[in-house]
Amino acid sequence: MFERFTEGARRVVGRAGQESAELRHGHVGTEHLLLAVLTEPEDPAARVLIEAGLDHEEARRAVRRLLGEGDDAQALASIGVDLDAVREAVESVFGAGALDAPPEGGSRRRGWFRSDGRAGRRPFGARARKAIELSLRESLRLKSGHIAVGHLLLGVVREGEGLGARVIAAHGLDPVAVRRAVEVGLE
Repeated sequence: MFERFTEGARRVVGRAGQESAELRHGHVGTEHLLLAVLTEPEDPAARVLIEAGLDHEEARRAVRRLLGEGDDAQALASIGVDLDAVREAVESVFGAGALDAPPEGGSRRRGWFRSDGRAGRRPFGARARKAIELSLRESLRLKSGHIAVGHLLLGVVREGEGLGARVIAAHGLDPVAVRRAVEVGLE
């Protein structure tokens, strides 16, 4: 299936894992796919959201507000420690990623949707897997012959129950209008 992905769509799928790691989440969800789409501002699908005021930083704030940054960040915040400030201070001295733990052991499972213990890969959650499956269906429905960034966004919107779709809706965007605008960009 991934051979049908455009270069941009492949970057988005890979970037979704990085977004999850940066937020210290244990899996890749639709929210991470959405954030990754928004790292491609020149893509017509990302522009639909950006022009409606939902850029990467705004979406990231919404994800943090709705989901948080993992158990450690919540526990530290409860005692007054701002983990982002600590990370920023350490990285300013030791460089970006200085606090990222090297991957341990890992499982023998391989593939896009499973963690292999290398490169910090995180497993894709059920809703993210469904969104990617729906992106293929959207591509087939639109007779595209490939899966582009827009198809991934359509998959997130069509899945409809994941945090990615909730972030879009919480921003006041109509999912039907987003779908139509993204489809126009895919033509």
